[in-house]
Amino acid sequence: MLTDILKEKKCFKLVLGAGNEDVESVKKLTALYSMAGCNFFDLSANPDIIRASKDGLKIAGINKDRYLCVSVGIKGDPHINKAFINSNCINCKKCEKICPQNAIKNNKVILEKCIGCARCVSVCLNNAVEMRSNAKDLNIILPEIIDLGIDCIEFHIVSDNENEIYKNWEIINNLYKGTLSICADRSNLSNRELIKRLDKMLKIRKPYTTVIQADGAAMSGGKDDFKTTLQTVATAEIIQNAGFEAFLLLSGGTNSKTPKLAQLCNIDYNGISIGSYARKIVREYVDCDDFLENEKVFNKALTVAKELVDTCIR
Repeated sequence: MLTDILKEKKCFKLVLGAGNEDVESVKKLTALYSMAGCNFFDLSANPDIIRASKDGLKIAGINKDRYLCVSVGIKGDPHINKAFINSNCINCKKCEKICPQNAIKNNKVILEKCIGCARCVSVCLNNAVEMRSNAKDLNIILPEIIDLGIDCIEFHIVSDNENEIYKNWEIINNLYKGTLSICADRSNLSNRELIKRLDKMLKIRKPYTTVIQADGAAMSGGKDDFKTTLQTVATAEIIQNAGFEAFLLLSGGTNSKTPKLAQLCNIDYNGISIGSYARKIVREYVDCDDFLENEKVFNKALTVAKELVDTCIR
């Protein structure tokens, strides 16, 4: 069971992206990281993506001790935003070069690949890139996904709209009776406000049926240094000190340095979630068209992925 690997503090979660709807990439990465020892996969709330991840597990030949989580959010959550290029574009290609998902080609965004990181916005000097929310009605999308067979639903609470947060949290609790996860960061809240929000959400949950994912800096884990993961550990410490009866995952800027820094700071975490960095270190291999058939290329990627997973699972 998912709660078993959390209790044992043996959880490595690969974040494939709440906005990532690239079926082929999800299948490849699930197969690769499952063979590398990853036991938890964070996916977009899209039935085709759930099927693709399950196909990846079949390719890996692993049918137990692997768990799937779908991530959902509401308007205001950057994880579910999509980039759009408008008529101000001057074809400078800066957005195309910086995109970590290779989601921009010929001044157009490949929406299924876009994860909402907004790096394209940060380099555009002509206001040609805008972010738009891709929020979905949970009452519509979740029933089919639950029927497909999942192990967790993660709710991102990056929003100023408290009423919308609590309304959608109630919807999720009514629809799904399994393990739930709350992805929480401090981008819109003070430390005190964050703990107050989490406390209110956990009051309707039984002890240790919920994961709190401490999201230091969302979608910022491209580098492998201590500074990049610092906010992750700082956020986790605030949540840990609150003493919630919930599991704690580290996320947001996570990399191979995260376990060391967390241990130095006495963070008693149950697992680590890695997205941007985990995808980046294997991208040159995974992007090969014959990745799943080319044993030499796959094994090179497997060595890299396994080193990261082994570093993070204590």
